[in-house]
Amino acid sequence: MRVALDTNRYSDFARGDEVVRQALETAREIYLPLVVVAELRCGFVAGSRLRQNEQQLTRFLQRQDVHVLYPDDQTTHVYAAVHDQLRRQGTPIPTNDMWIAATVLQHGLTLYARDRHFDQLPQISRL
Repeated sequence: MRVALDTNRYSDFARGDEVVRQALETAREIYLPLVVVAELRCGFVAGSRLRQNEQQLTRFLQRQDVHVLYPDDQTTHVYAAVHDQLRRQGTPIPTNDMWIAATVLQHGLTLYARDRHFDQLPQISRL
């Protein structure tokens, strides 16, 4: 399975959540959309453990099975479709989460997130 992590699930993993660790052990590949990396670093800067958190993230990103996903032109087309779907449904979600959704859909990944608002996009495979 190819899994994309949302910010909250990476944070759970970094805090030692055993359920998340076990779920990631079963993944063939783990992806962090660029937006997730940015959200994490925003949290690090606002917190009291910037250096430790950054070191832990760097080690995680250096794993052979972990990849950062960068948006490209195709991502913008998927984003526009997601935005339109949510607008028509009357179920908006945060902008960063639309970018995460677009990236996950573009690459055919399974999303691992706690946020329930991703349920508004049934085309996203969820862990």
